[in-house]
Amino acid sequence: MEKMKKSLGIYIHIPFCLKKCLYCDFCSFPDKKGLYEEYTEELIRRIKSVSAVCSEHRVDTVYFGGGTPTLLPLNCFEKLADTLLSSFDVAQNAEVTAECNPATASAQYLSELRKTGVNRLSIGLQSVHENELKALGRAHSFEDFLKTYGQAMAAGFENISADLMYGIPEQTAESFRESLSALAQLSPQHISAYGLKIEKGTPFYKMRDDLSLPDEDTEYEMYLSMSEILGGHGYEKYEISNFSKKGFESKHNLRYWQGGEYLGFGVAAHSYFFGERFGNSRDIGAFLRGESIECERSSVDEKEKLREYIMLSMRLSSGMELSEFEKKAKKSFVELYGRTNELIKNGYIKYENGRIAFTDKGFFVSNAILSDMLDF
Repeated sequence: MEKMKKSLGIYIHIPFCLKKCLYCDFCSFPDKKGLYEEYTEELIRRIKSVSAVCSEHRVDTVYFGGGTPTLLPLNCFEKLADTLLSSFDVAQNAEVTAECNPATASAQYLSELRKTGVNRLSIGLQSVHENELKALGRAHSFEDFLKTYGQAMAAGFENISADLMYGIPEQTAESFRESLSALAQLSPQHISAYGLKIEKGTPFYKMRDDLSLPDEDTEYEMYLSMSEILGGHGYEKYEISNFSKKGFESKHNLRYWQGGEYLGFGVAAHSYFFGERFGNSRDIGAFLRGESIECERSSVDEKEKLREYIMLSMRLSSGMELSEFEKKAKKSFVELYGRTNELIKNGYIKYENGRIAFTDKGFFVSNAILSDMLDF
């Protein structure tokens, strides 16, 4: 009988984009077309170099993130797909996702991309309103999104995700509801909606005192409207910012939230493998020269595993199983965290079938609550 293999995810970071959005602090480099082939070849070398230690693993999720992966020439995607298949035991039904910005891929490109094995597309929309897209510094329009979305369906993609943002400049509660409704009517299989965070080092950080942003009460109204509108269109909220049709949850992202193993390749990519977390720097020059770019590595001890179990499971709508926590901690959660009943009473947390989970009210302030929880 074949030995049961461990599940493994692969993340591949493609750090190229057309332009840098005003809010973006991700590792991405605009206008670097000349590096596409060289970067791909170095990715391939590094992927092959670690495959030998993964003989007991089966890859069942692959995620091409960025940046904008769909800026890569198709031959680069084909080489990467061939390398993954020859280097790892890749499950036949593996979920293979590529992020895509509207207007960065033609109908033919998407059709050929589908043939490489990519079977899930994540398209960054952010808003259906042109003034809001302009305020974010996005390089596309809503019409560009509609065109790309239609081309993706025609290319055979049956698992499409789209991203929205809330709490952005010039946005109102009503305009966000309009974005939610317009996107839900298109019926993609998955929708993500993230709150804007002003990160240091971004143009928005320099402009922060002059940005016309919704106030906290309006943001809360926006957050509540997600469950209302998307739930009314058949979407189930399964994570703090993610909704899907039944059976179309992001398997790769669930791996992160459920503590599964994954290997990251490329600049700024992170991994969790054999009980260690390690990450790469953003130094693309060192990467292309074949130098080590690992910038952090740490073992995950039992206390840290427990903290991660709380933090990650509480991101999910299903929440945390208290009996599982007790097995790990040798104590009850209520015993360790005395505010549990208070939070339930005040409507931030619910208790059902032996699990505790955030309500929508609790999700909105979850960072503060989790910080308090993890202080134990």
